[in-house]
Amino acid sequence: MKVCFYPGCALHGTGREYGESIYAISQNLDIQLEELEDWSCCGASSGHTFNEALAIALPGRNLALAEKIGATKIVTPCPACFVRLKIAEKKLKVNEFHPDLGFTYSGEIQINHLLEYLSEPELLKKIRTKITRPLHGLRVVCYYGCLTVRPPKMTDAKHPENPQDMDKLMELLGAQPLPWSFKTDCCGGSLTLTRIDIVRRLVNRLFRMAIEAGADCIVTACPLCQVNLDTREAEAAQAFQQNYKLPVYYFTELLGLALGLPGIDSWLARHIVNPRKLLEEKGLIRA
Repeated sequence: MKVCFYPGCALHGTGREYGESIYAISQNLDIQLEELEDWSCCGASSGHTFNEALAIALPGRNLALAEKIGATKIVTPCPACFVRLKIAEKKLKVNEFHPDLGFTYSGEIQINHLLEYLSEPELLKKIRTKITRPLHGLRVVCYYGCLTVRPPKMTDAKHPENPQDMDKLMELLGAQPLPWSFKTDCCGGSLTLTRIDIVRRLVNRLFRMAIEAGADCIVTACPLCQVNLDTREAEAAQAFQQNYKLPVYYFTELLGLALGLPGIDSWLARHIVNPRKLLEEKGLIRA
């Protein structure tokens, strides 16, 4: 099974464990990720804040490259990349944008976030047959972040207020996804260098509500959300006089764990908040 893959910048930096777990599970599931040759940054989140032409040209160029090689589908693991590609697709397809971009795009490529792609029925069926280490006893809250589903007119999200793909996947893996009302609330990732006060408040609220829901951990599909929550947890706890100890996992890490893949130790080693202790307590990895 081949698919055109747009990795985005985070997999080569703060989201290395995300990237490594993605490639590991793809190999296990016989998915051949064909990285888009000569891909470039999509411009999130700085490009679209000051230059409309750049905001369309950067992601649009990648769509044009994918179309040129005959791709009918492109998959990206980053919600920021996903939404920029979707917005560019919509504007280019209906000719809302007319500058001289230096490329053409007809708008015939299907754009999927990785979570959406892995939630397709045939892949869920394959995942079910390959589970060797069910995540029994693990209580999770699924955190989609604000970009995977918003704005729904651009993302085509079926359930923008209450997305379900990650919840269904975690349940398939044997974990217990808990209901909570903060699945798509913003973590303040785009303000992490400019308004730390706002970031601390948003991060604190997410951890506080995850604990109130009864969660052992937070699971996310966004490299910006993961690094923001993971690095700011202790800071937010101190600022609001709390004692948070919740690890923040990528959904692909837990998927890799359930599939029994050997790379889990190296992925978890890059986390800030200890992600091993919980899994050891649940008997999912060895101490």
